[in-house]
Parts: sequence; structure tokens; C-alpha cells
Amino acid sequence: MAEILHSMVPVMNSLGIDARWEVLEAEEEFFNTTKKIHNGLQGNFDIAFTDEDWSTYLKWNQYNAEILDLDSDIVLVHDPQPMAIPLFIKKSRAVWIWRCHIDLSAPNPSFWSKLASLLKYYSAVVVHSEEYVQREFLEKAFVSPPSIDPLSDKNRNLTREEIESIFSRFNVDPTRPTITKVARFDPWKDVFTAINVYRILRTRLPEIQLLLVSSMARDDPEGMIFYKRVKEYIKEGEAIHILTDEIGVRDLEVNAFQRGTTVGIHTAIREGFGLAVTEMLWKHVPVVARPVGGVKKQVINGATGFTTFSQDGIAEKVELLIKDETLRRKMGEAGHEHVRRNFVITKHVQRYLSLFADLLVGANS
Repeated sequence: MAEILHSMVPVMNSLGIDARWEVLEAEEEFFNTTKKIHNGLQGNFDIAFTDEDWSTYLKWNQYNAEILDLDSDIVLVHDPQPMAIPLFIKKSRAVWIWRCHIDLSAPNPSFWSKLASLLKYYSAVVVHSEEYVQREFLEKAFVSPPSIDPLSDKNRNLTREEIESIFSRFNVDPTRPTITKVARFDPWKDVFTAINVYRILRTRLPEIQLLLVSSMARDDPEGMIFYKRVKEYIKEGEAIHILTDEIGVRDLEVNAFQRGTTVGIHTAIREGFGLAVTEMLWKHVPVVARPVGGVKKQVINGATGFTTFSQDGIAEKVELLIKDETLRRKMGEAGHEHVRRNFVITKHVQRYLSLFADLLVGANS
């Protein structure tokens, strides 16, 4: 969502809307709690939301309610972290909207019951997909997928020379068949399956290489734990490259790795939307993915890529695409066009403005 806002705020300002982006301030205890909330809302039933968690969550929301500049006609609150802020706003002219970026299809009731109690402060709830709509906000629901900015460093066109130069800088061979997964180090992203798919394919395509591209989220206390587990899972001699911002992989480098890959894979077991898939499709690269969450809106089986749950199924479809260049190009073109029509920043802003207009007219009528 941070990447989206980097583009959306300037676009809105260029349209004459006084848009600004306020950022939460908090200490580690808050982010440990909100990571737990994220996992609970996304369907982890092995954890519980304690009174202490709730107290920590409310404390930091109250703190931010006091320090942030929220004097606006509309306040758009992103994800669960700041959701309780309106609870502590004594007087506000704003219409409040909650924008949920995660998979809400099967939330842990221990978490959802607490967060749902805050919905009364919101006039609308925006989710990526119809399947995330819960009965508690059925009448307030607005379905709007997120977007990419085609002109950003992460998505703009690159020359073949630029792509090969970046591959070489990170000791990745641009001439070998390549599969790429872009995702955070997170249990929901299931990086281990991507490695297993590589191992299956290596027996039939010995030149294949796997790129694991990621950024280390500073507000995710689990990230480093899973990064270390992934490193330990990789065996010596395997052509698997871990490429993160810790070694200088920024937006431009992600762009190059996505454009230079043969096939994209996405092995997440839960996914709010999966903009890494959107980015890959935009670059004319077909994606083989598990059909979860918002991924189903993007990877149209047999058209923009293939969807399958099993490791063997993913490997089979990746191999097919690597070997069939005509099919790969056809699906790449279809994927690009699908993103152009549905998931670019201008379409996103258009949907938001329609919602804002409806809410402001309703508030003033």
C-alpha cells in the first residue's frame, strides 16, 4: 500500500484534491501486536487476541489520534493498524473509510470480533474482492482492487541492455531459463514451495534458476525469522538467488528481474491481492500461481497464466511455459492487457473518486 500511495497522492493532488499521507508512529510492542492481528484476520486459528494485545493496540491508536493531522473531509484508513483511531477523535467533520488490504475470507473470530466493533465509526469498507465481504459491513462494502503505477521505476519499460546489466551485477545469468517469485519472507507466502518446484524442475531442466526477490519489511517482526529459515532450506550448489533490498535490490532491480524472467510463480496460501503478480503480468510474463484471494482476479487459468494448488502441478505448468515460447508470448500479451484494463493507478483513482463523491453527497444531504 505504501507503493500505491507514493503514486496516488501526487495523482490526486494533480486533479485538484488536497491529498496527504499521514504515517503512524509506534514502538515495537505495537508492531508485534499488529502482525499478530494480521495473521489472525487472515485465518490463523492457532493464536488468540488477548486483553493485553487489545490494550497495546488501543494505546498506540490513541497516541496517533492525538499527533496526526486528520482534519479532512475524508480519512482513508489503511489496514488494521490504525483502525481504532476514530475511537479517540472527539470531534471530526470527516467521513471515515476503512481500506482493508488483506484476505478477510475466513478470519479468526477472536480477532475479528474485536476489530468489527470499530466498524461503526466507518461509512464504507473497501476490500479487494467480493469474497472478503463480511456480514458486519455488508451494507458498507465497496470492492476495489489495488493497482500499479506503470511509470514508476518498478514498472517502466527497460531496455534489454539495462535488464542484462542488472542481472550481471547480482551474478544472475540472463541467458538461463528463470523462474521468479517476488514476495516478503512471511509464512503465508510459502517460499518453501517455490524452492521445491525449482528442485522438481531441475531434474528435467538442469539449467533452470530460481530468483527469490524480496524486501525486508521494517514493521514485520517475523520477516527475519523466515528469511533465515529459507536460507537454511536452500542447499549448497543450487541455482537459487535471494535478492533483497539488504544487498541493494530496489524498485529498478525488481523491475529488471521480473522483466528478465521466463515465468513468474506465486505460491502463497493466502493473499489479499498480490501486486507482485500484477507487476509480472504487466511485463508480459505469464504467472503460474495458486488460485487464492485476489490472485484469482489476475491469473486467469489458461489465459494469463495457470492456476493450480499442488507443487507438481505448478512445476508441470512452468515447464510447459518454458518449453513453449509461442504460448508464453500469447499469455504474456493477455496478461499485460488484463492489467492495463483493470489494475493501473488511474483506474484505482477513478474508483476511489466515485466512492468519495457518493459518500460526500450522502453526508451533506
